[in-house]
Formats: sequence, structure tokens, C-alpha cells
Amino acid sequence: MSKKKNVFISHYNKDDKHLHSLIDRLNKKGYEIRNGSIDRAKYRPYRVTDALIARYLRARINWSGTFICLIGKDTHTRPWVNYEIKQAHRLGKQIVGIYAHGCSDSVELPEAFKKYGGSPIGWNSLDKLGDILDGKITPPENPDGTAKQTPIYNIIRVAC
Repeated sequence: MSKKKNVFISHYNKDDKHLHSLIDRLNKKGYEIRNGSIDRAKYRPYRVTDALIARYLRARINWSGTFICLIGKDTHTRPWVNYEIKQAHRLGKQIVGIYAHGCSDSVELPEAFKKYGGSPIGWNSLDKLGDILDGKITPPENPDGTAKQTPIYNIIRVAC
């Protein structure tokens, strides 16, 4: 089975260090990560239009097999992150959230992630992220990597 994965990692540009760390950690786990997201280190020195940025992002998200949202303390404030998540949903991509290193339960999720994403996983859950990249289903968890308690609902049957 090939461990080469095309991913788009949505993130706030101030979290670039976490982006590079995540890719390095996945590479050490044996994955060959081909990242389609925009890296601040590769920015052009001139300003481009929002329409051009949007077109470029759509193409990169479409190219990816998995969409990962790197969730830091200010990610929820970034309009491009919400745009990217909406595009990933529109294109039918699997949307995975991973909390940046050091984030706690108080981190707010981006609005689009709340609507279209699943349960985010903790920074130290590389095995779970690897399973997700390989197409396996994993249980939801808290930012610290502990299992998230899901509510148990009683089924009430009503005769009509």
C-alpha cells in the first residue's frame, strides 16, 4: 500500500511552524506527504487578487485526497480558513481537524469546521491521523488526545 498522500492543510499563517512540524512528523511515520496548501515561505513578493487566490485554493483542494484543518488559537478568525473548509465540503473531501501543539479545550473551532468537519483529534494522535489518511474511521477525541465522550440517547418509539 502506497504511503504517498496528497493533502491540503488549511491553517493560519502564524501557525506555519506547526504545519511544518506536522508534515515532518508524518514523514517520519512513513508517509510521503505532498502538501497542497499555501506556505508563507513560498509567497510571491507582489499582491494578487482575492479571485486569483480563491481559484488557486480551489484547484489545490480539488487535487488533494484529504483536507486537514490545523486548529490553533486564532484559526477561527481567519476568513480564508473558512473558505477553504467550505470548498473542501463542496468538493466532497474528507475534512479532518487536528489541534495545533499546545492548544486546549478553550480553542474555538472555525464556523465552517463546526458545520462541515468531524470531531478534531489531538496533536499527539499521529497514529489516528495516519489511520484517517488510510481511510479508516477513528473515534472522536479531545484536544489532549483523550477519548471524547459522546452522549447516549434513549430511543423512544411512538405508535401513530
